[in-house]
Amino acid sequence: MTQLVWNGLFVGSFYALVALGYSMVYGIIKLLNFAHGDLYMLGAFSGFAVLSALGGVATAMTLPVLLAVLLMTMVSTGLAGVVLERVAYRPLRGAPRLSLLITAVGASFAIEYGMRIVAGPDPQVYPVRLSGTAIEVFGAWFTLQQLVLIGVAVVLMVGLNLLVTRTREGRAMRAIALDPRTSSLMGIDVNAVISRTFFIGSALAGAAGVMAGAYYGKIDFLMGFLIGLKAFTAAVIGGIGNISGTMLGGLVLGLLESFGTYWLGGEWRDVFAFGVLILFLTVRPTGLLGERVTERV
Repeated sequence: MTQLVWNGLFVGSFYALVALGYSMVYGIIKLLNFAHGDLYMLGAFSGFAVLSALGGVATAMTLPVLLAVLLMTMVSTGLAGVVLERVAYRPLRGAPRLSLLITAVGASFAIEYGMRIVAGPDPQVYPVRLSGTAIEVFGAWFTLQQLVLIGVAVVLMVGLNLLVTRTREGRAMRAIALDPRTSSLMGIDVNAVISRTFFIGSALAGAAGVMAGAYYGKIDFLMGFLIGLKAFTAAVIGGIGNISGTMLGGLVLGLLESFGTYWLGGEWRDVFAFGVLILFLTVRPTGLLGERVTERV
């Protein structure tokens, strides 16, 4: 039982990191950015390119080098998110939401198959693989590398929560989420804040991509598709647009998958996860911590 909980929390931390970008963008401009999962894939390949360029990495230096690559990848993936917003979404911000949704799907395919052209269709083996001796604590087996990865995820999530709730930038984000027109009249640069929101959300997705590549050891150009849907599921479970709820939703989804796999078998893992999504959309569409709001027309 303890092992199932640990496995669920570990996987859920990845879901939560990716889901935060979904939630932030939706909370501010009400856009379901279905290309967000592909930024996770882009982060994994960016880390792959940097690590391949560095050549061999001594075992003792694996974690420090990986953390340095993680920071570089967050910057590059964040900038990719800014370009995506500027090119694909900003010109259509006043258009019907269906147009934005179709554009997001098109951007997703463009990133996926653009990477297929650049990196090829075959899976790539990550230059660095995080593995170590497992330690047993209270019946659960884990490694130091797993603790480091989940620790990095927690630090990033807590840092984001503090940014949104305790800083001037966070207040601007929350103001735009409530009323972008009034925020603009009050002197807030709406376009700049939205660009920074895309940067932060994309950087978190890129960080998750690097950590997943280093831990699982294999990446491919379609790896962002499924985790993008899982991240959307996590955001819905927690309450899309709610930062704390999204973090909770990622962990809950990880735990549900862990226990569902144990009860039903590994082949039912995705069926169970998306069944939970349908259940939440039917019973509680606002999620665990989301609030029902009345949209102004």
